[in-house]
Amino acid sequence: MAWLDEFSLTLIVLACLLLGLAPFTPEPHVWEKLKMLFSGTLVKPIDIFDLLLHGTPFVVLVLKLVRMRQVASAR
Repeated sequence: MAWLDEFSLTLIVLACLLLGLAPFTPEPHVWEKLKMLFSGTLVKPIDIFDLLLHGTPFVVLVLKLVRMRQVASAR
């Protein structure tokens, strides 16, 4: 997890806002794909890839925040 230390939190948040939520209208892509996942209609490979593409910044953000907490509590 040391590779996460090299990424700035600002950059990751920016990626979440731009890539994670794009396109913004009519609704964010990641939100649309999550709704499809929970309704059971996320079956096409392109939709699964889309969820992974737009969801990755949020996963990296969560990992970064967990890593920051671990480093802070180790001091």
